[in-house]
Amino acid sequence: MTREAPMPPAAALLEGLPPRARWLKLGAGVLAVLALAAAYWALRATGLLGTIVDEEALRGWIEHLGIWGPLAVILLMILAILASPIPSAPIAMAAGAAYGHGWGTLYVLIGAEAGALAAFGLARMLGGAALGRGFGKRLPAGLSGSQNALMGIVFASRLLPFISFDLISYAAGLTPLSWWRFALATLAGIVPASFVLAHLGFEMASGETARFVYTALALGLITGIPIALTLLRERLRWRRG
Repeated sequence: MTREAPMPPAAALLEGLPPRARWLKLGAGVLAVLALAAAYWALRATGLLGTIVDEEALRGWIEHLGIWGPLAVILLMILAILASPIPSAPIAMAAGAAYGHGWGTLYVLIGAEAGALAAFGLARMLGGAALGRGFGKRLPAGLSGSQNALMGIVFASRLLPFISFDLISYAAGLTPLSWWRFALATLAGIVPASFVLAHLGFEMASGETARFVYTALALGLITGIPIALTLLRERLRWRRG
């Protein structure tokens, strides 16, 4: 069986584009960054940024919006992924508290997937140099290799809550990973955490203390199992080597 050869970074693939196309991509990326900065400033100026970090206040605001509440959850999730300082966990928990763990999970999944794809596309437009100035050393530089390897890395990173969701999305956009592989790996990886966070918010709102504890333990298992499997694999590799 032949091994799939590593592919060049996406930034190198863009070199073949005509100058006009490159400038159009760069201009669209700059406009998107300016729009994000304006949205973040508006959230701070209106006090909504403080509401986002307060799960109970955010739930009340979402419910007050009525039929527009689900759309607000989706847009806030997108914005939280594109703009790193905005936390996404309180939004997911507020969605679960307002709409239950079923519909709440669905709205969180739609927003997280759309936000990840937007960050992925923004990285493709701006390229590594521009993002490096914005994120510095925080931007992972090791995402390179074959399509299958990149897809596996993205999927595994989505299962680990302590790995930055937005940075992985931006970093993946700098690789040759295809859109559909990135979308599939992201969706499969975010389902468990999205459900647990929405369920956690639902249980906190219902006042079921025992269920709240069980949900927190489930979140711990989701975090711990991938780490344990990785450590076990490294230990077996060390013994064989």
